[in-house]
Amino acid sequence: MATSPRHAHASRRSSAAVRRRRLVALVVLAAAGAVLGAWLAGGDPAAESGPTASGGGAEDGAGRAAQVQAGPLPLERAVGRKIMTAMRGRFPSRSLRTRVRRGEVGGVILFGPNVGPGLRAAIASLQNAAQAGGNPPVLIAVDQEGGEVKRLRTLPPSRAPAQMTAATAASEGTATGRALRARGINTDLAPVADVDHGSFLGSRSFGRDPDAVATAACAFAAGVQGAGVNATLKHFPGLGRTRSNTDLGRVSVAASAAALRADLEPYRRCGAAQTRLVMLSNAIYPAFDPDRPAPFSPAIVTALLRGELGFTGVTITDTLGAPGIASSTTALRATRAGVDILLYVDERESARGYRSLLAAVRGGRVSEGAVRASAGRIDALPR
Repeated sequence: MATSPRHAHASRRSSAAVRRRRLVALVVLAAAGAVLGAWLAGGDPAAESGPTASGGGAEDGAGRAAQVQAGPLPLERAVGRKIMTAMRGRFPSRSLRTRVRRGEVGGVILFGPNVGPGLRAAIASLQNAAQAGGNPPVLIAVDQEGGEVKRLRTLPPSRAPAQMTAATAASEGTATGRALRARGINTDLAPVADVDHGSFLGSRSFGRDPDAVATAACAFAAGVQGAGVNATLKHFPGLGRTRSNTDLGRVSVAASAAALRADLEPYRRCGAAQTRLVMLSNAIYPAFDPDRPAPFSPAIVTALLRGELGFTGVTITDTLGAPGIASSTTALRATRAGVDILLYVDERESARGYRSLLAAVRGGRVSEGAVRASAGRIDALPR
């Protein structure tokens, strides 16, 4: 039957509308396919479209959506969990953000030169990079002891440890934890648990009586952790019996095992049951191990700290760039001794440490099981 001109025009309009709907459908299907393809390849086009809410921007032009890790943690990331590095300047470099995104860095330590008005943005950028790579939040650490060692000068504690009592240590710890957490810092490399016997530590120590030091150090740690920040007892098994600073040279603590054990009261009191991290001293303790500095000594890390004292938390080295212990094998030696986190104060050194440890594990020279056990303990830390 013939169609009238009006009906023909309506039919043409209807056909055009159908074609437009089909075209839109094809475009939508194509876009969905592209997104699915990018997701299967590990990317996320939306992540590259502009700055994040925190102002960090797309990570290195290849932003990635946070992904849930399926199956066992890849070895490359298990090794990365162990690396804590300092950073250059007041904002993380592109290379550092890339390493964080890839899971090659699990923690960043901040020093005075890193602290400025843009601190929150710098920390947010690191956390954005971690999230973009499907990693847990980065451990952001500072030495906020009080007194002469306080990286954020305007924040608590308001007293040096030597000026704190058990009561004031608890409140100072709480205030410190709250102030750090408000700025995105989740780990305090404090308190100093060393019992001072005329050492170089001075006011950094809570005093010379092991019981009094234990009471104050444990109270400070409890306050920090009660505010949602990880606390760290240091420097195991003690630097209170030497006048030499391990940051300046090789140190050997010539004290008997009995004397050294008497100073371990803070670790007995709250190390095993409460405080989440313990930092190893860089000194040598001939009474425990005549040949190796503490972070390289299974006798100190595994037998004494974990075995005798029952510590089940996370162990961390002092700086592995110290002149008394620095070498190309520090990452391997500390891991073999049982240390969890490897602390570097130089970005390039931390990258070399990561590569050397990964190669050693792949080559069977370091236990993969030990690395994975460390990664598990580190991942259990609150962020």
